[in-house]
Amino acid sequence: MYTDKKNILQLAALLKAHGITKVVLCPGSRNAPIVHTLSNHPHFTCYAMTDERSAGYFAIGLALNGGNPVAVCCTSGTALLNLHPAVAEAFYQHVPLVVISADRPAAWIGQMDGQTVPQPEAFRTLVKKSVNLPEIHTDEDEWYCNRLINEALLETNHHGKGPVYINIPISEPLFRFTTDALPEVRVITRYHGLNIYDRDYNDLIDRMNKYRKRMVIVGQMNLIYLFEKRYTKLLYKHFVWLTEHIGNRTTPGIPVKNFDTALHAMPEEKAGQMAPELLITYGGHIVSKRLKQFLRRNPPKEHWHVSPDGEVVDLYGSLTTVIEMDPFEFLEKIAGLLDNLTPEYPRVWENYCKMIPEPAFAYSEMAAVGALIKALPESCSLHLANSSVIRYAQLYSIPSTIEVCCNRGTSGIDGSLSTAVGYAAASDKLNFVAIGDLSFFYDMNALWNVNVRPNLRILLLNNGGGEIFRTLPGLELSDASHEYITGVHKTSAKGWAEERGFLYLRVDNEAQLPEAVKTLAQPESVEQPILLEVFTDKDEDVRILKDYYHQLK
Repeated sequence: MYTDKKNILQLAALLKAHGITKVVLCPGSRNAPIVHTLSNHPHFTCYAMTDERSAGYFAIGLALNGGNPVAVCCTSGTALLNLHPAVAEAFYQHVPLVVISADRPAAWIGQMDGQTVPQPEAFRTLVKKSVNLPEIHTDEDEWYCNRLINEALLETNHHGKGPVYINIPISEPLFRFTTDALPEVRVITRYHGLNIYDRDYNDLIDRMNKYRKRMVIVGQMNLIYLFEKRYTKLLYKHFVWLTEHIGNRTTPGIPVKNFDTALHAMPEEKAGQMAPELLITYGGHIVSKRLKQFLRRNPPKEHWHVSPDGEVVDLYGSLTTVIEMDPFEFLEKIAGLLDNLTPEYPRVWENYCKMIPEPAFAYSEMAAVGALIKALPESCSLHLANSSVIRYAQLYSIPSTIEVCCNRGTSGIDGSLSTAVGYAAASDKLNFVAIGDLSFFYDMNALWNVNVRPNLRILLLNNGGGEIFRTLPGLELSDASHEYITGVHKTSAKGWAEERGFLYLRVDNEAQLPEAVKTLAQPESVEQPILLEVFTDKDEDVRILKDYYHQLK
C-alpha cells in the first residue's frame, strides 16, 4: 500500500514513467510517505543512506555508472542543505540527478516550527530546474503538480544533462498508507528534432495518421512565412487551421479566424463533434478565452507543441508531446508523410464558421474599429491595444497583406502606444494604432518624444472608462465599485494631441464616423501624424455588444 498524498503518488508514477529506477533514500519522518511509497514499489531499486552529504555523492556515482538519471530523497530542514555540495558537483559535471525533498507546509516557515527552512529555490543556479509541488485538493492542483514534475524530469536531459530539484510540501497526517496502486498519469515527452531514421519519428507519424480529427492552432507570430505550393497542397486539407490576426501569415492556406465568435454561438451538444483528437500548436499567445475553455472542457487525446526552444507550454491542460524544432521545418517534414485520405473534419469547421456573419454594429466602439479595418490600405501595419480593442478587431476580416502587432507577451495595457510609436519610427509603411482610452492615457507619454513620425495614425476609442469589465460574466458592479474597477474619467486627448503636432479629428456620432475614418486612413502623404478620437456612450457600447452575442445564440 502507498501513501494517500496525491502529490507523492504523481511523483512516484512519473519517476516510473520517465524510466528512473534507482533512488537513494535518506531517513526522516516528513519524507516517510515518499520513502514508504518508493521503497514498496517493485519498479524502484532503493539504496539506504544515513548521511545526506554522502548520499548525494553516492547518487552521483550511480548516475555516472549508467548515464541515466538517479533520484536522491531527503527529509525537511538542514537535511536538504547537506545535499548542496553534491548538487554543485552534479551541475558542473553534468550529471542527471533528481533531488527530492519533503517540506513542511509554507505557512509554518519562519514560525519556530522544527526542521523548517525556506526550501524552494534552495539550490538556485546550481540546478537546471527547480519546482515546488502543490498539495493537491482540486483537479487543477493535480494538473499543475503533474506538469511541474514532467517539466523537472524532462530537464535532466535537455540541452545537456544536469540536476533538477523537486520540493514536496506534506501536511500531517503523514502515515496514511491506504492507496493500493499508483495512478495513471499523463506523461509529457520531448522530441529533439525529427530524424527519419529514428524509430520514435516513425511512431510519431503513425500516431498522427491514426487520428481523423486534427487541428492546428497558431499563436502570435510577428512574421510572414511563405509555404511552397507543394507543401500547401499537402498540409492544408488534413487539418483545421485556427489562428487570430496576431498570427499573421504563418499557415499554409486560409485559416479560420472567426472561431471565437463561432464558439460563443456553438451549442453544447455540438462541442464533442467539433473537438479535435490531435491538437498541434506553434507560435505564441492566443487571445480567445473561449477557445481555451473549449479545449480544456473537451481535451484532445494528444497535444503536440512545436517550438524551437522545446519549453513545456500546457495552455490547454492536455500537453503530451513537445517537439523541439522550428515549426515550419516540422510542417514541411510531415507534409509528405500524411496519409492520402482527406478527412471531413476541416470542412465541418470551415462550414460552421462560414455561417457566422460579419457584424454590423450600430454606432459604438465596435463599429469604429470595424470602420477603420475596412478602410485600411492594402499594405500597412495595424497595432492593436490590449483589452477590448484586440477582441473587437477579431470580429472582422483583415487582409493577409496587413501586418498585425500587439503586446500579448503579458497582455497588459501599459506600453501599447509606446511600442507602436517605436515600430512606426523604423517603418516605411503607414502604421495604424487602435487603442482604448485607459490604454492611451496610461501611456500618453509615448507621444512625448521626438521620434513620432507622420506615418502614425491613431484611432482612440473614448467612452470614459474600461467598460470591458462590465461584460465579464459574474462581475456585478455596485455604484461605488464601478468607478474604481472601470477607471471612470472625463478626459479628452485633444489638447495633448494638438500640442504634440497631431492633426486632431473628433467623432461624436454615426454620421461623422465615415469621413473621419477616411481622412485617418488616407494613403496620401501628410506632413503630420493623425489622431482620431471617437466618443461613445459606455452603456450603449455594453448593450450593443451583449445584444450581438445574445443574437448569435
